[in-house]
Amino acid sequence: MFVFKKNYFLIIENINDISLSNIKRYNKFFIIYRNKKKIENIRDLLNFRKKCRLKLIRFFVVNDLKMAIKLNADGIYLSSKYRDFKPLNIKKNNFDIVGSAHNSKEIYLKIKQNCKYIFLSKLFTVDYNKSAPTLGLIKFNKYIQNSRTQLVPLGGIKLSNLNALKNVKSEGFAILSELKKKPVKIINRLF
Repeated sequence: MFVFKKNYFLIIENINDISLSNIKRYNKFFIIYRNKKKIENIRDLLNFRKKCRLKLIRFFVVNDLKMAIKLNADGIYLSSKYRDFKPLNIKKNNFDIVGSAHNSKEIYLKIKQNCKYIFLSKLFTVDYNKSAPTLGLIKFNKYIQNSRTQLVPLGGIKLSNLNALKNVKSEGFAILSELKKKPVKIINRLF
């Protein structure tokens, strides 16, 4: 079964996590580059960015405005740990800000930070912390009804529960860990 949404947010920690040749649809994918471990070669990142642009894939960098500008990214992703209220000095008109939140207080903060999309986590149980609280479909949909911004589900999304996303009233969803495990299977199910 396929999952049809307007936007797919793919969070990668390394440019080798995903093969852009597997992506065949244009203007639906957002790649969010979040590198915590090793520093990538700037030339490799620029080359990856060019490939994204050729496929009309929007490219975002996590919490690093200087890097986003250097790579000529489409925007910046502000994690839930980024709590600064001062406005980002962004001069590009088409530079978008997306962020992540775990509760109403963090959603309000991300609205103040002018986030176009807010990733609300955790929709389902995640492998790395089985006892962490989750929202579930009903609670997530209630958040969407009460919000003026575009909320995107994140967390615990796997091949086994991908069909459940049809019941989410969001325009898209974000995926991280399952993308690292089974990138080709996930990409193929998104059409």
